Amino acid sequence: MNFFTGGESHGPCLTAIIGGLPSGLSIDLAAIDHDLARRQSGHGRGGRMAIETDRAEILAGVIGGRTIGAPVVLRIANRDGSNWKAWWAASGVDPLTVPRPGHADYAGMIKYALEDARPVLERASARETAARTAVGAIAKALLARFGVRVFSYVEAIADVETANADEPPEALFARAEDSAVRCPNGDVERRMVEAIDAARAAGDSLGGRFVVIATGVPVGLGSYVEWSARLDGRLARAVMSIPAVKGVEIGPAFENATRRGTTVHDPLLVDSNGTPTRGSNRAGGIEGGMSNGEPIVVRAAMKPIPTTISPQRSVDLCSGERAETEYQRSDVCAVPAASIVGEAMVAWTLAVSLREKLGGDSLEEMVSHRRAWDLDG
Repeated sequence: MNFFTGGESHGPCLTAIIGGLPSGLSIDLAAIDHDLARRQSGHGRGGRMAIETDRAEILAGVIGGRTIGAPVVLRIANRDGSNWKAWWAASGVDPLTVPRPGHADYAGMIKYALEDARPVLERASARETAARTAVGAIAKALLARFGVRVFSYVEAIADVETANADEPPEALFARAEDSAVRCPNGDVERRMVEAIDAARAAGDSLGGRFVVIATGVPVGLGSYVEWSARLDGRLARAVMSIPAVKGVEIGPAFENATRRGTTVHDPLLVDSNGTPTRGSNRAGGIEGGMSNGEPIVVRAAMKPIPTTISPQRSVDLCSGERAETEYQRSDVCAVPAASIVGEAMVAWTLAVSLREKLGGDSLEEMVSHRRAWDLDG
């Protein structure tokens, strides 16, 4: 399985092409649109979210609501694109020659020999993650057929944080869904909202941390025999690819690094049925590059959004003179939205690994292989 996206932030649309899906998978547009709406929500989002109402359209690969084994093509319209037709036509629009620190502007202009940063910011924009969210919703549909669910919540915004790691994922998720910042702790949520409002008033932005948890993952996805097949490596790459995410850990990895081994590794126990079980999940559900049957826990750190109302020091690449950045409409805090994109990337990565493990060209064949796997086990 593979996918790639196309489209710019203020172009006519975003697109995604998904290859390798089995035939016979039911595709629910309402479920895709639900995740798209979740990505658009959250306290701290900018004015763009008041313009867009993201909806997915299926252009190919699905007949009668089910995949046919061919590539699935999705389209999401950019309603704000109509307001940028003059720029797309290059009708007297001044180039943007002052790159914004923290963005792709400078490196992108140098790499692609561009005299204007706008083509860079158009594609580097986090608007692209709407297409990924739609892809992730389809991955979730495939995982759900095998009892795998993917959740997320916000753990921290700036220095305001909550600690809920020992609660069941379903409980955390249910409360996060009702929160303006996807925080499952009401008292902490209020402080997060206050921090975002204070940053907005100061012309600044905030980052934070989100957690993605997958339950029902069978033992043995991924592999230890090749570096590129290690599940933790794949998950880290997928989540790190989300714009502004600068750190990823599996389980409480950085905390584990400060402790002794006998207090970190999860003991193997036996339940009343004689089945091996665990006394903890500090490994985050992955050992030796493979899922071990426990919930998979992925935590990501997102830097503050580089676009700020307050100008930042830069250089005009046209004149070579010192300059200050020009404000481009943006969010104050997008950590809640990023958690939804995190769900999508984790779901996609797990779906790919499950497909590799089970094989089969149709969903029916995958299900039969899963049954055989259980019998063999």
